[in-house]
Amino acid sequence: MAKIMTTQEKQAELDKIAREIKEFKGLDIAKNCTLAVPGEGNPEAQIMFIGEAPGFNEDKEGRPFVGQAGKLLEKTLKDVLNLGRFDVYITNIVKFRPPDNRDPLPDEIEACRDWLDRQINIIHPKIIATLGRFSMAKFIPDVSISRIHGQARYVDFNENKIIIFPMYHPAAALRAGAVMNEFIQDFNKLKTLLGNNQPDIPVAKPEPAKITQTSLF
Repeated sequence: MAKIMTTQEKQAELDKIAREIKEFKGLDIAKNCTLAVPGEGNPEAQIMFIGEAPGFNEDKEGRPFVGQAGKLLEKTLKDVLNLGRFDVYITNIVKFRPPDNRDPLPDEIEACRDWLDRQINIIHPKIIATLGRFSMAKFIPDVSISRIHGQARYVDFNENKIIIFPMYHPAAALRAGAVMNEFIQDFNKLKTLLGNNQPDIPVAKPEPAKITQTSLF
């Protein structure tokens, strides 16, 4: 059984992971980035948002989701859930900016996997909201986000069942009005899910995707 940690102990462990990430130079993207982006937020968060990788603004500030996509995420958090960014925890699959915002490579995702797994285990959120296809694929592989966004499901993760809630990346919502509408609708579903102590949701049984996505959405 996992040790129950105090908030201070959780924060100390998260700070330790952040130091490891900032000191890591085992990938080209780690060597070439301006600043690593470990993640930030409430160590007792009920919701953990996991995106793809830092972009230009995140690389400059060392913080996740601080560009236009981050502003949309913050606004929707406040408008729909009445939460601020430090009420939740926000991070990415990859902790360093890929050049020209290209998709993260499999070896980059794998190199960052242990840090993310440890962050999840420390925070132990009620819900993980995945933002975009790369973070969704960590928990629910081989499906298209356009088919399963907004559909919560339990996934086995490190001997625990955790609620995974796939969502479009906010950058995708900024590019297309239809995706924006679905992004906001999914946030309203997330609000309902957050307030339900015994949600009736299925265990994930992934099906092969019919469409291969080539962007954040």
